[in-house]
Amino acid sequence: MQAQGTSMKVDYLIVGAGFAGAVMAERLAKTGQQVLVIDKRPHIGGNAYDCLDANGVLIHPYGPHIFHTNSDKVFDYLSKYTDWLPYEHRVVGVVDGRLIPIPFNLTSLEILFDVEKAARLKEKLIQQYGMDKKVTVLEMLKNTDSEMSELAEYIYKNIFLGYTTKQWGMSPEDLSPSVTARVPVHISYDDRYFQDKHQYMPKYGYTKLIEKILNHSNIEVILGKDFKKMNAEIDYGKLIYTGAIDEFFDYELGHLPYRSLRFDFQTYKQRRHQSNGQVNYPVSNDFTRITEMGHLTQEIGCKTTVAIEYPIAHLPGVNIPYYPIPREDNIRLHERYINLAMEKAPNVVFAGRLGDYKYYNMDQATAAALVLAKNIL
Repeated sequence: MQAQGTSMKVDYLIVGAGFAGAVMAERLAKTGQQVLVIDKRPHIGGNAYDCLDANGVLIHPYGPHIFHTNSDKVFDYLSKYTDWLPYEHRVVGVVDGRLIPIPFNLTSLEILFDVEKAARLKEKLIQQYGMDKKVTVLEMLKNTDSEMSELAEYIYKNIFLGYTTKQWGMSPEDLSPSVTARVPVHISYDDRYFQDKHQYMPKYGYTKLIEKILNHSNIEVILGKDFKKMNAEIDYGKLIYTGAIDEFFDYELGHLPYRSLRFDFQTYKQRRHQSNGQVNYPVSNDFTRITEMGHLTQEIGCKTTVAIEYPIAHLPGVNIPYYPIPREDNIRLHERYINLAMEKAPNVVFAGRLGDYKYYNMDQATAAALVLAKNIL
């Protein structure tokens, strides 16, 4: 539900109607707490918001969102608010003019190299690391076998280096070592992008899912309003803030850096435009990937829409902060903001990707919100 204005007294004011804010609102409301949710955007759902475009195709305006989790608790909780469509995400990338599965796996190996070399490399990979195992590029680069280190160097240069540089606007050496450490080589023919236990898409979209979570008599929602402009008008017991923590403090300690994104949506008069839901461009082009929405939502019609994704610099107040930049000095700055919050805003709980300055997947944001709500209560 949406209110036009309020002077009500509430137990909790929650800023942000994305996964973190909505889940905490529902948990608190279930215990009889009066909750007000404010979001400065004209819609609920945060970056997971989806809607029909001008051609009637369901799109994700803030980029593709694919639900996957190993948590039964998270899956069972969200299942109360949506039916699901099974969906296993498969990504291919353009490497040396060919489409190969991403992350790099044994099929990728056999596409890129001749039969004898591919067989030899496959045997070494299985012997040294094991079948159905994942090894990071960083670990493979340390391999004393010249063919293994050569393979790792090839993967690093042709799949990781260019994509990472475009994504973050800096070289991998300037990022936390954890970024390189996460690049997997999957010694398997399993070409799914995720191996999680639960892999689905909400049948009616994320907006409908969040709408149902927020549909409680103890929850009121105000959209299109800036919290700072309304703060003095609302009498609340406790504030839960899922926005950027540095913005909350008017950047008193400096800006926490983020990367942003720009999307070019294009619609084609055809049932499908590309073979997979996502095609990565690690080296060529200025964009990083093209996502075809119909693959994700499993809609098939006479038209299809794709999102061409361009990573760009984040400019506070101009565009949306998407990704916290994984650098040690940024993490230390966030810790200073947490300390500042303990000193100046002890009645405020910071949560979500922007509040915690962590790259949360949707299941992680949900899990963190469930735990936080339980701790608050």
